[in-house]
Amino acid sequence: MTPTRQEFLYFSLPEKLLFYFLILSSVTYMIWQFRDRVMLWKKGRPLASGSQSPRKWIGNVLVYVLGQKKVRSSRRKSGAPMHLAIFYGFMTLLLATTLLGVNTYSPIKFHKGVYFLAYEQISDWMGLVFVIGVCWAWIRRYSLSRRALSPLPPAGEVGELANRERGPSGPKMPGVHLTEGRQKTSNPITTTPNDYWTLALLLVLGVTGFWLEATRISVDPKPWDWTDPVGGALAHLQGDWSGLESKVLIYKSIWWFHAVLVGLFFAAIPKMRIRHILMAVGSVAGKPEEPMGRLRTISMEEVEQTEKVGASVADDFSRWHLMSLDACMECGRCTEVCPAWGVGKVLNPKYVVQDLKQALKEGAPAAEKISEEALWQCTTCNACVEACPVLIRHVDIIVDVRRNLVSEGKLTGPAATMLRQTASTSSAWGTPASSREDWMKGLDIPLCRDGARFDYLFWVGCAGATDPGAVKTTKAVAELLKKAGVSFACLGSEEACTGDPARRAGEEFLFQEKAAQNVSVFDRYDVKKVVTACPHCFNTLKNEYGEQGRQMEVFHHTQLLEELIGKGVLLEAKPQRGKVALHDPCYLTRINDEATAPRALAENLLEPVHAGKKTLCCGAGGGRMWMEEPPTQRPGNRRAKELIDTGADTVAVACPFCRIMLGDSLKHVEPEQEINLVDLAELVLAANQAK
Repeated sequence: MTPTRQEFLYFSLPEKLLFYFLILSSVTYMIWQFRDRVMLWKKGRPLASGSQSPRKWIGNVLVYVLGQKKVRSSRRKSGAPMHLAIFYGFMTLLLATTLLGVNTYSPIKFHKGVYFLAYEQISDWMGLVFVIGVCWAWIRRYSLSRRALSPLPPAGEVGELANRERGPSGPKMPGVHLTEGRQKTSNPITTTPNDYWTLALLLVLGVTGFWLEATRISVDPKPWDWTDPVGGALAHLQGDWSGLESKVLIYKSIWWFHAVLVGLFFAAIPKMRIRHILMAVGSVAGKPEEPMGRLRTISMEEVEQTEKVGASVADDFSRWHLMSLDACMECGRCTEVCPAWGVGKVLNPKYVVQDLKQALKEGAPAAEKISEEALWQCTTCNACVEACPVLIRHVDIIVDVRRNLVSEGKLTGPAATMLRQTASTSSAWGTPASSREDWMKGLDIPLCRDGARFDYLFWVGCAGATDPGAVKTTKAVAELLKKAGVSFACLGSEEACTGDPARRAGEEFLFQEKAAQNVSVFDRYDVKKVVTACPHCFNTLKNEYGEQGRQMEVFHHTQLLEELIGKGVLLEAKPQRGKVALHDPCYLTRINDEATAPRALAENLLEPVHAGKKTLCCGAGGGRMWMEEPPTQRPGNRRAKELIDTGADTVAVACPFCRIMLGDSLKHVEPEQEINLVDLAELVLAANQAK
């Protein structure tokens, strides 16, 4: 006897037709509900044609949906395995049901023999995994609903405001955000009755599936029922039933109960948080192939057509961005890693997504749903983007709304002063062009205007030419390039701000003006390679100047120094073990995926808890360096505390912005402890001067 299973056991044709009607009706209702969302997405800007290939679509789905890449890399100790158990258990059961249907309606019957035995074993065990995952989710969500989840526990004054009046339900004040009159706490995971109903439905679906299998075994036992260990165990517990008629009646009752639940599940998916199962496929597959550090360029033609700059309503975003809002799992991973939320500010990336989705539904102005205070608190560090399982690009959304606010004159204070300084002096610091050469005095630095031949343009940047600490880095890099025999030159007074602070603060056309100014200089000197010690300049020149008319090879100074050390031209630094801790800049490690080069420059570097792509932001990006904030709400304070906790007496950085922010934070967190702050280039220079 060949192992197999009879579909629709004991069912008549009218009963089968009733089942088809039930499933078809529920699926149709589900599609009809999703159609409403699709119509809202279509209000957005279309993406450029040909921006994504079918190969990329498939690859993205394999990596991020089926491979669950973002979930597997999550820092959550229980959330990730729980989600994986539910996802892979559900997908296995869905595949098993699909294969059963294909076998039923295809002329070729393959549901038998060895294949059938493997099918039964795998689906049974994975069904158990699914049920365990759902129970796990229920318990975990219940426990989290009773306390605020704080994966980055504050220490001392660093989190004073974030933890003021902490009680059983978590922070009460600093994380509060009012939208439509409803209060939102800073807990990144919020639980609603709908979530419990969803979990209950999934649990009952899983349990009744096993119950149905157990009843089938009792009604129609087969020698190969050992391949259903869970169903077989339940059948054994049910005991022996007398009378085939009563057995069939019970079996059919359970079958119909399970079938109705399946129909209810399909009909309810669009109303449940679990809808991201479907939404995420489209969002992940069609994600724009843009570097994380590249913002959308706005043309004057677009402004003339729309009569606005940036996004004032949800319809101003791309269709993909709008679709990604519906893919949101509301898991709170973005909020967990947000440096602003971590120190008690009102910015909550999850609520940015949810509020914008509500604005889309109502046609309301985006800035009315997302508080302006929250929008200006973003450091554009992209920690939320890196953590998001469905690849939502929160920073794109925030900056586009900022652009509209800036165009309406709603940016004031030091940040507005920074924009005026950049426009008038071509320096975010407001220093005259002539001062960009002050650091060169007595160093014999070659200048492009003097006709110097060079392989690399050494881009100094506003901070590198102005801030005293950053100037130390600039001098160290220049001396190392000389020692290594690298042919380089600087622009000096011809160098202008790249426009990074202006663009991320929302002044798009000031960025384009500075970019055009610099591109004309690059063209004049036929610049092909650039090296810079500023990750913000590095990101802008590498990822954004191509759209402004200039493609070049751009290197961060740690990358070029790593290459020179690898060739034996320079020596790596060897600081005393346990003395130097490394801080990774967001714009280098997370946004541009470069964590190897900094670590290749020195041995014995201590790693803080959050390192590499999981680094904590210093708080300077997105124009935040020029915005006021209470000392106790500085993201740099939390990072400084973590670096001090390594036991190091020296912190090595690779970014002038980080150097400035951490310099203040280290003094604030440990005013009585002397912590040295150096750039990695300075460590390498010291090692090469000693040889």
